Amino acid sequence: MPEFDTSHVKNIVLLGHAGSGKTTLAECMLFEAGIITRRGSIAERNTTGDYHELEQERGNSIFSKLLHTKWRGYKINIIDTPGYDDFTGEVISALRVADTGVMLLNAVMGVEVGTDIIWEYTEKFKTPMIFAVNKLDDDNADFDKTVREAKAHFGNNIVVVQYPRQTGAGFHEIIDVLRMTMYKFNDNGGKPDKLPIPDEEKEKADTLHKELIEAIASNDESLMEKYFEKGELDEDEMKEGMKKAMINHDLFPLFCLSAERNMGSGRLMGFIDNVCPSANEMPPQKTKSGNSITCDAGGPACIFIYKTSSEPHVGELSFFKVYSGTVKLGMELENESTGVTEKINQLFLVEGNKRTSTHELVAGDIGATLKLKNTHVNNTLHAKGNRIELPAIEFPSHNMTVAIESLKKGEEEKLSQALHQLREEDATLMVEVSPELKQTLIHCQGDMHLAVAKWKIEHQHKLEVKFVKPRIAYRETIRKASDANYRHKKQSGGAGQFGEVFLRIEPWYEGMPEPSDLNVRGRDHYDLDWGGKLVFYNCIVGGAIDARFLPSILKGVMEKMQNGPLTGSYARDIRVCVYDGKMHPVDSNDISFKIAGLQAFRQAFQQADPQLLEPVNHVEVLCPDDITGAVMGDLQSRRAIVEGIDSDGHFQKIIAKVPLAEMEGYSSSLRSITQGRAKFKMQFHAYEAVPFDLQRKLIDDYAKQAKEEYA
Repeated sequence: MPEFDTSHVKNIVLLGHAGSGKTTLAECMLFEAGIITRRGSIAERNTTGDYHELEQERGNSIFSKLLHTKWRGYKINIIDTPGYDDFTGEVISALRVADTGVMLLNAVMGVEVGTDIIWEYTEKFKTPMIFAVNKLDDDNADFDKTVREAKAHFGNNIVVVQYPRQTGAGFHEIIDVLRMTMYKFNDNGGKPDKLPIPDEEKEKADTLHKELIEAIASNDESLMEKYFEKGELDEDEMKEGMKKAMINHDLFPLFCLSAERNMGSGRLMGFIDNVCPSANEMPPQKTKSGNSITCDAGGPACIFIYKTSSEPHVGELSFFKVYSGTVKLGMELENESTGVTEKINQLFLVEGNKRTSTHELVAGDIGATLKLKNTHVNNTLHAKGNRIELPAIEFPSHNMTVAIESLKKGEEEKLSQALHQLREEDATLMVEVSPELKQTLIHCQGDMHLAVAKWKIEHQHKLEVKFVKPRIAYRETIRKASDANYRHKKQSGGAGQFGEVFLRIEPWYEGMPEPSDLNVRGRDHYDLDWGGKLVFYNCIVGGAIDARFLPSILKGVMEKMQNGPLTGSYARDIRVCVYDGKMHPVDSNDISFKIAGLQAFRQAFQQADPQLLEPVNHVEVLCPDDITGAVMGDLQSRRAIVEGIDSDGHFQKIIAKVPLAEMEGYSSSLRSITQGRAKFKMQFHAYEAVPFDLQRKLIDDYAKQAKEEYA
C-alpha cells in the first residue's frame, strides 16, 4: 500500500520574480517538516533546491526542482521555479502539473514584472493560487502598498487572510483573520505562540475577517444563505468555501512571511494541507480527443512527462505526474506518441538532487524514473489497451538568436550531439541548422538562458565553442519592370551549347493584371519555401524556343532567386515572362537554356530598381513607468518605430516594430538599463524595405566578400 492516497497528496509550485524568496521558503518548509535538520541559505550555497553548481555560482535558481515533504498526514510535492523570464519554460512545465500555485511577492519591491508575466500563465492554466507577501522583516517593506498593487494588477479576488502587526526589523507578529488569532514568533522563527488579537488591532482584524467571509460567501450560494441567516461562517465553512473558490480561480488568499527568518511557513503549510485542492478535487484532465481522465488510483495507469534532465554517470531522468491509476515498479506502459513500450524499472521520490526509491506512485502524485528508451517531454505513457494522450505543454517562442561554432575542427559531430541533449532537456531552446545562412543557430529566451547553454556545453560535454552574430535572412525584390536578354554560346569541339532567352520581370502583387502586350500561353504560380511567390509565364510565339526548354529556363531563374543578385539572399514576389529567344537545332540543350535564363534574370533584376528587404519584429516591452523614457530611447536608437504605449496594471507596455538586425544584444541591454525591472517579447512581423544607405553598404560588403572568396 502507498504511504499516501490520492486525496492526501498536494502538489504546489512556488512562483515569483527573481529574489522573492522561493528557494528560501522551500527550505523552511522542508525544515519545518523535519525533512532536513538545518536550513541552508542562498549565501552559503547549501540549499536543497539550488544544488546545481551553476546555480550556486550565480546565486539564483535556473532549473525547476522537485522536492517533497510530509506535513500532518499529507504529502506536499513542492516545485521550486526560477524567477527570471529567461527560464519561463521551467515555470510553465511546473504549472502544468501543479494543483496550487504559491505566488511570492517581495514586500520591498511590490508586484514586479516577472510576477506579472508568470500570472499570465496561471490564468491560462486556471491554477488555484495563494499569494504570500515575503520579506516583511526588511526595513523597507510595505505590506499595504504590496497588497494594493496586487489587487490593482490581479484583481480584487485577492483576499487578505493575514496581515503583519508591524514590518521591518521588528516583524514577529502575524494576525490571522481566518482563525482570528495572532501568531507571535521568537527571533529564530519556527513554531509561534498563538495569542488573542490585541485590542488595538481588533477593529482592523474584524473588518478584514468580514471582508474575507463576504468574499467566500459571494462565490457559493449555500454559504451566502448561511451567512445571511447567522451573520457569520465558522472556520470549517470558510475553508470549504475557499477551496471551491480557489478551484474555480475566483479567490486568492494572501498570507504573510519572512522566509529568511522562518516566520509564517508552518501556517502556510497548514493551509495547503487543509484547504488547497488535491489532484482528485480538481476538474478532470481532458485528453487531446476531448475525453476526461478521472484522477483515480484504481483507474488505468497514465503518466505525463513534464521535464527531463541529464545527469552525469546516471543518464536521463524523466519527471512525471500520475494522472490516473497506480504506477508500479516493473510495469510496462505504452508511449502514445511513439508507440514504444517502456518498462518502469525504477521509481523515485525526489528531494532536489537526492532520489529515494519507491515501489509505487498513486494518481495525483509526482515522481521520476530513469532511462526511458524513447520518451520525451510532453509524452503520455499509459497502460496497454488504452488510447490516452494528454495535451502538450505550449512553450513560448524565442526572444534571442545566436550562431554557434566549434573552436576545434573535427568536433562538429560532438557539438551536434550536445545541442541535441540540450534540446531534450529544455523545450524553450531551439536548434536550427540554417542552409540559407550557413550557420547553426540557437534560439533562446535571453542572454542568461544562452549563458546556461554555453556552460553546459563546456562543462558537461567538454567542448569549446563560441557564439557569433547570426547572419540576417534578408530578402531581395524589385520595384519596376525590366526586360533583358542573354545568349549563351559555347563551342569547344564536338557538340556545343547554345541558348538565347528574352524575358521580362515585374514586381508581383496579388490581383495584378495580365501583361497587355504579350501573348500568354501558359502560367505557373510557385509558393516559395522562403516566403513570397514566383509567377512564371510562357509568352513564346512562333516556336522561337521549344516548350521542352522552358523548365530549364525556370530552373535557371529559380537558382538565381535562391542566391539573389544583391547580397546572395533569397528573392521573392516576382513575375517572369519569357517572350522570345533562339535555339540551335544541334547545340541547344537544357544546360544552355538554364544558363541563359539565369543570366537574363540576373541582368533584368539589376535594372529593375532592386530592393533589399529585412525582417522586422513586433516587440512588446513591459516596464515600470519611471523607466519608460529610457526604454523608448534605447528602442529608437535601434531604428524602432514606436507604435504606442498602453497601461498594463501599474506597468507600461511599449509596442514597437524593430528590425531584427538591430535586436542583437537587446536582452542584456534591457536588463542593464532597467536593472532587471523590464521584460520583453517579440515575434516576426513582416519584411520591410531596408533604408537606402544601409542597402548600399550591405551590397558593397557582399561584393567585397565575394571578391575575397574568389581571389
